[in-house]
Parts: sequence; C-alpha cells; structure tokens
Amino acid sequence: MAGLIKRTAQAIDDMSRSIWDDSSQTEKAVVAVLLIVTGLALPVVPIVILARIIAN
Repeated sequence: MAGLIKRTAQAIDDMSRSIWDDSSQTEKAVVAVLLIVTGLALPVVPIVILARIIAN
C-alpha cells in the first residue's frame, strides 16, 4: 500500500513539474487562470503540494 501511495505521489509530482515548472510565464498564467475560473484550484493545489512532499 505504501508503495502505491509513493508511486501515485511521484506520478502527480512528475505531471505537475512538466506542466508547471517547465512552462513559460504565459503558460503558467493561463493554467492558473483556468484553475481559478473552473474552481479546480482549491482541490488541485493542496493535492499537488502533498504529492510533492510525499514524493520527496
């Protein structure tokens, strides 16, 4: 079970890094606006932060 959680956290961390860390400022702004407008920022941001903590 712990291995599954770690792999899932690593996958979420890898996905967020590919979307967020490797993007230009414009792309980051577009993603941030889309998350805020759709209301997904509230559930997504804490999940990504928690995944980064678990993955590392």
